[in-house]
Amino acid sequence: MKGISNFIDSTLLRPDALDHEIIQLCTDAKKYGFQAVCVQPCWVSLAAELLQESSIKTATVIGFPFGANKLAVKCIEASEAVKDGANELDLVIPLWAVHLKQWHIIENEVKAVCNIAGEKLVKAIIEVGCFHRSEIEQAALAAIEGGAKFIKTSTGYGPRGVEIEDIRFLKSFLPSSIGIKASGGIRSKSFAIELIKAGATRIGSSHAISFIEE
Repeated sequence: MKGISNFIDSTLLRPDALDHEIIQLCTDAKKYGFQAVCVQPCWVSLAAELLQESSIKTATVIGFPFGANKLAVKCIEASEAVKDGANELDLVIPLWAVHLKQWHIIENEVKAVCNIAGEKLVKAIIEVGCFHRSEIEQAALAAIEGGAKFIKTSTGYGPRGVEIEDIRFLKSFLPSSIGIKASGGIRSKSFAIELIKAGATRIGSSHAISFIEE
């Protein structure tokens, strides 16, 4: 298995995070060679500027954390994020549509954001702690149909974080071309490694530095 740093999206999504924390996040990401940093939309331009001479991607969240924004609002968020220099967009799908089994709404929403993103990577967050397995599968497949290239498990604001069985389940039906981002409650290197072994291709965590320093 390649080094764990290659799997990590180092995350800082606290609403009270300040600029000096974003600077440190990006400095550490360059030091350790993470895949991406993931920040709130208001910090995308700063992160993108700090990372522009590196291979590390700037990721941000759309419709975060509950996915209940109107699609027009999510599209504005996506457009602003791309304009500010985001390379990756982590989109919270409309969770209410999953409960109502309105799969076309999820597909259409993801498609709209993907159209704005263009070549930028879109990850669909499906909040696995809220749903039954059959609903998770249908929501993930709808997101893929809309153009998402990754399925992300959790926001960190849902009823629970990711579990090993979530990753195994996603791995069991997702096409091999679709990435799996494990997120929510990943606080140790050993847990991150177990998630990777189960099939995760990205790890989103605000504890990334501690993984390296263990």
